[in-house]
Amino acid sequence: MFPEERDYGIADGADQIRHVVRAQVKYGVDVIKIHSTGGVLSKGDQPGAPQYTLEELKVAAETAHMAGRKIAAHAHGTQGIKNAIAAGIDSIEHASLVDDEGIRMAKEHGTYFVMDIYNDDYILNEAPKFGLTKEKYDKEKAIGQLQRDNFAKAFKAGVKMAFGTDAGVYPHGDNAKQFFYMVKYGMTPAEAIQAATVNAATLIGRDKDVGAIEAGKFADIIAVQGDPLKDVTQLEHVAFVMKGGTVYKNTLGH
Repeated sequence: MFPEERDYGIADGADQIRHVVRAQVKYGVDVIKIHSTGGVLSKGDQPGAPQYTLEELKVAAETAHMAGRKIAAHAHGTQGIKNAIAAGIDSIEHASLVDDEGIRMAKEHGTYFVMDIYNDDYILNEAPKFGLTKEKYDKEKAIGQLQRDNFAKAFKAGVKMAFGTDAGVYPHGDNAKQFFYMVKYGMTPAEAIQAATVNAATLIGRDKDVGAIEAGKFADIIAVQGDPLKDVTQLEHVAFVMKGGTVYKNTLGH
């Protein structure tokens, strides 16, 4: 009836969802993620199509929260976004096709949007060189700009935002390229930085430990040569890295 333990990421129906979330917790995960809609880089589905019912998503959220875990929903499609918000899920990853009602619901529920508005560039311009299929290319082309426009609309409306890039879709290490687009589509540089620090820490329930430079928190600090509040792309060139009080990189020359 249930997936084998080696396949405990797949679930169909409320009972299996409850089982799989509990299995994930058993094996030590920090955050649960569920696919509320189809995806761009998955084969044979549509980004706008819901994949779970509201009732199934409620079971996922309740089971995750019972175990003290946050839960995120991959959701491109309009109805899937609203279902995830109504179910009590903590954050919506992508939120590409959100409508005005979904934005209103996110504000009312305090749901975070985590919108990866850089990777459209990489997927359309670079990924075809590495064998991206036409199906996946066409899906990205259809929703990439809509996602950016909806990011601007949701942020302006006051939806909580946390920085997330979907890294792995493009090479790890390029994550900071997203800051430019967050500013381009409505944020100040300071707001974009806050999305990646204090907002993200609050979303995952770690704001007592990380997310700001304050006494009692981990000494996790980066530094750049220029002023990112004037030019946010400075964050693409990190010269100094301290993690937990230990310096791992320092090319500042002093």
